[in-house]
Amino acid sequence: MKKEEISWKKARAVCIVKTMAKAGHFPRRETKKEAWFLSPFRPETHASFKVSKIKNLWFDHGSGFGGNTPDLVVRLYDCRLLDALDFLSDIPPSFSFHPQPFEPPKNDGLIIKSARPIWHYGLKVYLEQRNITLQTANKYCKEVHHSRKGNHYFGIGLQNDSGGWELRNMYYKSSSCPKDITYFSNGCMQLVVTEGMFDFLTVTNFCHHNMSFLILNSLSFIKRAMKHIERFNHVELYLDNDKVGKEATEWLMQNHKGCVDKSYLYSDYKDVSEMSIRRNRNEGR
Repeated sequence: MKKEEISWKKARAVCIVKTMAKAGHFPRRETKKEAWFLSPFRPETHASFKVSKIKNLWFDHGSGFGGNTPDLVVRLYDCRLLDALDFLSDIPPSFSFHPQPFEPPKNDGLIIKSARPIWHYGLKVYLEQRNITLQTANKYCKEVHHSRKGNHYFGIGLQNDSGGWELRNMYYKSSSCPKDITYFSNGCMQLVVTEGMFDFLTVTNFCHHNMSFLILNSLSFIKRAMKHIERFNHVELYLDNDKVGKEATEWLMQNHKGCVDKSYLYSDYKDVSEMSIRRNRNEGR
């Protein structure tokens, strides 16, 4: 079991740009952050195959598919995942991916253009990878198109209580101002609290009847959220399993007797979303 995990980590660490070069595909244009190729899966004249040099992930905009290095090898050579891992295990160390320093863009200049039901195929694939149904996502989120410094972007958006958006797609996460919590009241006396959008959407897969939901969107809003939390007799906490997440859980339990820590359900994972993704991936093997 341990050998398989190490092999998987090594395979994902193989540089996608170099893997493409080994297969005879070279960038048509390139920056410090990304490389664009003609799709290796079909004839085309405009490069639509993007590789993120920051995250070592690829996405074929023409087909809506993307993933990591093993996913690419499976599609390039039409082989099984185990065969792809064997192929990548023999790659020399010089092919290893080395993340480049990257400072996330500031929110300044982000302009929301439109918000509509989730339709784009790439976003549907992203939801599937996160083990979230389209029906669930469309119930609470939107496909949000926005621009920054003249560049157009789109992603899955969750609107907060002040009108700002939490924005996610396969390659980045961002948000628009103003930042705030997101609260969904279902008129009941039980509340679920999560840190982020995908934790919330994951929890709704198994915990959505007779529950209201509060998404912090940032742990810095924990005290602001108390005005809602204090109204409930029973509050289930699905916060992250890192140091700050555990500290926030402890603080909430000390300040409201109705709070219950549910992180034991995903104790072997960073958060409840990661647990759902990995279990779904294992079931699919």
